[in-house]
Amino acid sequence: MNDLQQLPALLLPWYEREKRDLPWREDKDPYHVWLSEIMLQQTRVEAVIGYYRRFLDALPTIRALAETDEETLLKLWEGLGYYNRARNLQKAAQVIAQQHGGAFPNTYDAIRALPGIGPYTAGAIGSICFDLPTPAVDGNVLRVFTRYCEDGSNIDKQTTKTAVAQTLRPVYRSPNCGAMTQALMELGATVCVPNGAPKCESCPLRGECKANKNGSWMFYPVRDTKKARKLVFKTVLVLQCGDRFAIRKRPKTGLLASLWEFPNADVAPTEQAVPDAAAQHALTFASNLGVQPTDLLLQTGYTHIFTHVEWHMTGYLIRCRRMPDGFLWVTKEQLEHEYALPSAFRPFWELAAGE
Repeated sequence: MNDLQQLPALLLPWYEREKRDLPWREDKDPYHVWLSEIMLQQTRVEAVIGYYRRFLDALPTIRALAETDEETLLKLWEGLGYYNRARNLQKAAQVIAQQHGGAFPNTYDAIRALPGIGPYTAGAIGSICFDLPTPAVDGNVLRVFTRYCEDGSNIDKQTTKTAVAQTLRPVYRSPNCGAMTQALMELGATVCVPNGAPKCESCPLRGECKANKNGSWMFYPVRDTKKARKLVFKTVLVLQCGDRFAIRKRPKTGLLASLWEFPNADVAPTEQAVPDAAAQHALTFASNLGVQPTDLLLQTGYTHIFTHVEWHMTGYLIRCRRMPDGFLWVTKEQLEHEYALPSAFRPFWELAAGE
C-alpha cells in the first residue's frame, strides 16, 4: 500500500487553491454542515445549493427545525427525494433540543447516536466542525483511496468502508482534520470523478497513485453487480373540479411514505400500449372514484427512476363534477405553497398548472 502519510502534504495545498465556493463552507456551524451533508446524499451539489439556502431561511436554527410542522418540513424538501432524510433531520433536531440543550454534540459517539446519522456523516461533522480525527468515507473518498492504493476490496461492503476509515485515521492531524475530509471529498468529486476517466493530469496525487502509474484506474473501485430495476406501470389522474384538484396521502410505510400524491393505480404494460384504450381505462378509473368525469383534457407520459424501481407513468388531466370524500381538494396556490408533491408527480402537476 502507498505511504498515506504523504496525503496531507499533497492534498491540503491543492484543496486551498482549487476548492469550490459552496455556501456550507462559509463557516463550521455544525447545523449547516449537517444539513448540507444530509442534502448531498444521493443529490448533486448544483441541485442542493438552492434547497440549502431556502431551508436555512425558513428554519435558521436547530430549535426551529425541531419545532416546525411536518407539512412545512416536507414542502421545504419537495423535489429532493428520499424524504426520510428530512424526517430524520427533524428527529435528530428534537433529540438535540431535548437532550443536549439545543447545542450540537461535539463527540463522534454522540453525533453518531443521532437519528439518521451514519458513520460517514458523523465523521464529516466531527472533523469539519470539531477538528476530530474522524474520516468521512463516502463514494468519492472510496474511489480516490482504492485507485491510489490499487485496493480491490468491494466498496459496497460496510467492512471495507470501516477499514478505509481506520486506515485513513492516522493522516488526520489537528488543526487540519476538516480540511483533510473536504480535500478527499473534493478530489473525488472534481478530479477522480465517478463517471468517465479521471483527470489525472490535474491530480495532486498523480505521482504516487498506483492506478495512475499502472493505467488501471478503470478497475477501481470494485462494486457489487447492480440488479436490474423492477418496472412498474401506472395510470395517474389529475382530477380537476372547478378550481380544486384531488390529492391524497400515500401509506405510512413503503416508497414515498406519507407524502401527497395524485390518485394513481398500477396497470399492466399492455394497458398503456394502446393510447385510446389507456385513455378509456383512465376515464373508467376516474368514474370508479366517484368524481363523475366530464372531459379528458390532456395526457402525458413520464418515467421516474428510483434506486430499485422505475415508474412508467401515463397521466391524464380530467375535469369532473363531484368532489367525493377520500381526497383533499386543493387549489393551485395551496399545492404550490403548502403541500409537498414528490418529483414523481411534479410533471403531471406542471401539465395541469399550465392548462
